[in-house]
Amino acid sequence: MKKLIIASTSTLHGGAYLEYLLPVLASHFKGCSSLLFVPYARPGGISHDDYTKRVADTFAPLNIDVKGLHEFDNPAEAVANAEAIFTGGGNTFLLVTQLYNNNVLTAIQNAVENGTPYLGSSAGSNICGLTMQTTNDMPIIYPPSFNTLALVPFNLNPHYLDPVEGSTHMGETRETRINEFHKINRQPVLGLREGSWLEVYGETIVLRGELKARLFRQEQQPEEIEAGSDLSWLK
Repeated sequence: MKKLIIASTSTLHGGAYLEYLLPVLASHFKGCSSLLFVPYARPGGISHDDYTKRVADTFAPLNIDVKGLHEFDNPAEAVANAEAIFTGGGNTFLLVTQLYNNNVLTAIQNAVENGTPYLGSSAGSNICGLTMQTTNDMPIIYPPSFNTLALVPFNLNPHYLDPVEGSTHMGETRETRINEFHKINRQPVLGLREGSWLEVYGETIVLRGELKARLFRQEQQPEEIEAGSDLSWLK
């Protein structure tokens, strides 16, 4: 049975890394003593080792030992043997490229479908949808495919931002970009605001956190989804 936390972000303003989610993660990873961290999304500024250490320090109070996927000679085997998996944020184009290049996209998909608990934040959440095409990231590298894990039957837009009332900015809003996506693509897109996450158990998908999410469907008006709503019907 699938068991996922799909979070818009890892860090809220004024808080520490994953701090707002720690009580949820203590329950989500209950019974796990180790976690496999996927650091592939970081294009620079922090090494895979340092990124993994940040995650290890965060999970230490939960008595969960963290190893980075980059530390293993056989990444696909490491995924298959993982007790739990966390994919962190960064650039989604880079993350997806590395997942394909290291032959672990299907391995992660199979592991999670077979019950390995999964946590994603930002880019690590983007890849839980059908494709990565609704990411906010710049295409700094060209992945072999835009297809991703398809662990939920729609696309995601983490870090969703509403237009600022009174702003004189004339550029496209997130809503505009998603509407452009729907000129060509049919799958729904869920805009996750900061501090929101999806809780997936089996085929049940529930919006958690204190904020609403914004749902976009082709040829329909966007709608606000209340926290606590069951989204299992969405496809």
